[in-house]
Order: sequence, then structure tokens, then C-alpha cells
Amino acid sequence: MRMTGNTIFITGGGSGIGKGLAKAFHARGNKVIVAGRRKAPLLALTQTHAGMDFCELDLRDPLAVAEAADWLVMTHPDVNVLINNAGIMAGDKTGAFMDDDLTRAIVETNLLGPIRMTSALVEHLKTRPYAAVVNVTSGLAFTPLAHSAVYSATKAALHSWTLSLRIRLRGGSVRVLELVPPWVRTDPIGSRDEPRAMPLDQFIAEAMEKFATGLDEILVDRVRMLRDNPGPDEWAFVEEFNSRRAN
Repeated sequence: MRMTGNTIFITGGGSGIGKGLAKAFHARGNKVIVAGRRKAPLLALTQTHAGMDFCELDLRDPLAVAEAADWLVMTHPDVNVLINNAGIMAGDKTGAFMDDDLTRAIVETNLLGPIRMTSALVEHLKTRPYAAVVNVTSGLAFTPLAHSAVYSATKAALHSWTLSLRIRLRGGSVRVLELVPPWVRTDPIGSRDEPRAMPLDQFIAEAMEKFATGLDEILVDRVRMLRDNPGPDEWAFVEEFNSRRAN
């Protein structure tokens, strides 16, 4: 994808990977608009990065998604890149009684959110040069973590939907990319100080290098073992992976 001169809308842009991407793309001469449920971190980010803008957005609310898209197109008509980054990662009790409120929040944010946001903006994106939709999935889309089974399943579904979206938009002006993070040191499930996770700044730096290659899948080296796993013998690796993460 083009690395400069874009107008980029990033959901979940107030913290973690979304914030890291926002800062990195801003530094490369792009106009960046960040969205999220909490105003304070969005405001703090935009106040320290001249030209950034933000909007409050809860992807679980279809009306809010439609209103955000209308505001974005009206206020920033040059928007040509959508990065569907917002997500909820939480442990769940798959195999026992499940908290339905938590399950719905994860599915609606991680899967329905990107589908709704893309649907609301795709016709506008088709009119813009160098347009792209970037869906942020996870290595867990390919090798699930049983402790976060619903999260893993939503990312697997988002990967599948991304492939279909790429086919449906093939031959047009909108590229469809997938960014596949490994375990990164961010807030979800207490990973900020986890030594086994990839430092956020290292992930962002390597991801930006991969974006510049023009590939459809943005894979940092650390995630490749998870991405390459699916196949007829995938269960053995899934079992071993989960055993290591439980210790």
C-alpha cells in the first residue's frame, strides 16, 4: 500500500496496536483519524500529534457506526484507508457456563464491527485513489488459544471474511490487506509486561516495513509459525501451543 499521502481512519486507535499504527503512519506524512470508545486517550493522542483527528465510536452499535462513517466522509472526504483494528480480547470459560454479555461484546466488536465499518465506507473508498481496507486479525486466527476461544474464533472468522472481501473487490481500486499480529505487549489480558510477548515498538517497526512490500498479508517473522500451522496435522501443534501458554 502507499505509505504516505493517505487519509487513514483507524478504529481502536487510542491504545495498543492502533495507537502505534496511528503514530507510525502520522510520522510518514499521512493524515490520521482515530476512533474508539474512550475519549480521553483519543484526545491525548491527537493533542500531541498535529493534524490528527478523532471520533468516539462503539462498534457494537450499528447506528453509531453509520453516524461515524457519515461524519468521516463529510469532515475528511479524502479518507482512502480504513484500518479495522478495534478488538476485545478476554479469557472465557469455553467448556463451562459462558458469560453471554462478554461473548456478545467480543463477537460484535471483533467481527461485526469490521464488517459494519467496511460496509459503511466501502462505496466511498471506491472513489478514492490508493484505497485500502486493512483488517487486523491475529496469529490466534490460525492457532487458537483455548483460554480465549471466542476471541480466537472471531479472528479466524475475520480472516475468512477478509479473503472473501478481497475476492469481491478484486479488479477494483480498493486493496484488501490483513495485518496478523503475534502476541504483543499491550493491555489485553495483562500483556504489557509479559516477557514472552513481542514489544509493541518492535512490532510496529517491522509491520511498517512489511506494509511497504506491497503484500496482501502483513506477517512479522514472529507470527509465521502460527500462520503456517493450519493443515491436516494442525491439532498436534494447537495442543502443544496451548500447553506452553498455560505454563
